Amino acid sequence: MCRWFAYISPEEPCLLADVLINPANAISKQCSEHYLPKLLPHGEEHELDDSKDALLKMRNSLLNMDGLGVAFYTSAAESYVKGVEGTRPALYKSQSPPISDFNFRNLCSNTETNCLFAHIRATSGSVVTQVNSHPFVFGRHVFMHNGAISNFNDVRRDMTDLLSYDAYCNVLGSTDSEHAAALYMTNLTQGGKKDTWEKEYPVTEMFKALNKTIVQIMELQQKHLGDKKAPNSLNFCATDGKKMVATRFRNHASQQPPSLYWSEFAGRTLNQKFPGSPDGADVVNESASKADGEKIGKHTIIASEPTTYDDQEWHLIGANCALQVDEKGTETEVPLEYDSKFNAQDPNFPG
Repeated sequence: MCRWFAYISPEEPCLLADVLINPANAISKQCSEHYLPKLLPHGEEHELDDSKDALLKMRNSLLNMDGLGVAFYTSAAESYVKGVEGTRPALYKSQSPPISDFNFRNLCSNTETNCLFAHIRATSGSVVTQVNSHPFVFGRHVFMHNGAISNFNDVRRDMTDLLSYDAYCNVLGSTDSEHAAALYMTNLTQGGKKDTWEKEYPVTEMFKALNKTIVQIMELQQKHLGDKKAPNSLNFCATDGKKMVATRFRNHASQQPPSLYWSEFAGRTLNQKFPGSPDGADVVNESASKADGEKIGKHTIIASEPTTYDDQEWHLIGANCALQVDEKGTETEVPLEYDSKFNAQDPNFPG
């Protein structure tokens, strides 16, 4: 499946290279290598091939080579464009593998931001093209997804009927994920026009819009497929540059959703200004300019996989839960609300 990484802080910017390229398990290397603490023990004696969980093996055996995307917030437009206040997302997408993309590497080495989305794609069936790569931008809002809407072609037409006109027009590709993004924006703005995409909304409203989006998808599947419906994997993430909400969801009675972790500490380990290294306690960071006792600003990282060696820095988000991060950087994990009648059986992995 896909992999994504998100960073947000009210006060501490990150260098893109520090979080996306330099670590041994940076997202740019997760095209083929994976680290899943609390889901899969890490070490030579506990490799992916040794797992008894067939679904876990299937998800993490795929190569994430079908597209790269990065959205980072910058205040540049505020200085030049009348009526723009605050930061807005700049977007970079590529079909090249991230580790060999010269432009991506150069951009990351020279860009800092307080809010960042990065995504590497493993297609679930739609065409491999830049426009289908995540993240997806709607004004000041950005959305990305790991997983799949099952039987998407069966619900796609009715799903577009739920979209506001402007949200529908902003869908440039063919993925289930971009349609989910447009449905989220329709719910967040209550069917508003494009100008409502420039507004900020409370983090609780962002959560409600994501939760509603998940329920609407399952309602359409129930309508069209009944008992033949299959479970979805809906690890969504949405931000406006100041707040963030992420979901870890699968509508199955026992199967785990795709991996999703968060950390309030790893940003210091990843930031080369501070002593320490993301790759091990014995690795010397010769670039450090800060003293051991200096503290880093409040920040939150949400990612498909931990990007530092110390798994104690990371929390696994609970199954069918969401993590909310408000404008002060306060993290709150809350359960997603849905009727268990929408749970589905997996035809590929029965039981």
